[in-house]
Amino acid sequence: MLEFWTNPMSRGQIAHWMMEELGQPYTTHWLDWGPAGNKGADFLAVNPMGKVPTIRHDGKVVTEAAAICLYLAEAFPQANLKPKGAALADYYRWTFFCSGPIEQAVTAKALGWAVPEGRDSMAGFGSFDAAVNALDQFLGGTKFVCGDMFTAADVYVGSTVDWGLMFKSMPSRPSFEAYAARLRERKAYQSAKAINAARMGAAQG
Repeated sequence: MLEFWTNPMSRGQIAHWMMEELGQPYTTHWLDWGPAGNKGADFLAVNPMGKVPTIRHDGKVVTEAAAICLYLAEAFPQANLKPKGAALADYYRWTFFCSGPIEQAVTAKALGWAVPEGRDSMAGFGSFDAAVNALDQFLGGTKFVCGDMFTAADVYVGSTVDWGLMFKSMPSRPSFEAYAARLRERKAYQSAKAINAARMGAAQG
């Protein structure tokens, strides 16, 4: 019913954490990079972009890590990973803020792309500092994205912060460090990390 295509050295780790949070059985298809893996005909028939993570649930394919997290929270309500009522505002807002402006800002900085002076309004992220400061301000005033409730939004937003701190693509801020520390205590986070670390170790061995 639930299939998952990934590579341990990819954004697939985000969806893998979400899979572990669900507590439901799933089948993992580990892909190597290249024509025998993510660019092979079999996988391209599932996702023509040849990108991971990708899932297939009851015959329907979902791609993009943020979409996968939110979709699975909806598809498996028993996991209690989607809030209700007013909390949905932050749930959607900050998931897409991280998958949009933060992702763009971090990528632009890593590739040395600079927004011309006075043209910030044309870039969805405005500027790197503006995007990071907005996330910092929000996370400084809350335990999780939706207050005291851990949700699928924290899998995506948390992965963004966790990876940003790990690879130094985002600055260390007290709010980021404290938020990441809370998330690293979760059993599903630890389980997913262990699975991917073992896979990387096997590949290197």
